[in-house]
Amino acid sequence: MARILENREGRRNVILSADDVLSVVREYQALTSGIKSYETIREVLKENKFYLPEDLV
Repeated sequence: MARILENREGRRNVILSADDVLSVVREYQALTSGIKSYETIREVLKENKFYLPEDLV
């Protein structure tokens, strides 16, 4: 699960596990399967959201 780290400047960093990365790649591949155009891929990605559960440590 993703973990959010706060830093002194107020920006947050998200740490992803290997499973998180693979999940995002799997969703990306499913959404863009067969699409060749960069612009079309950008439009498809703009219309969809990717979610990662936060690790509550």
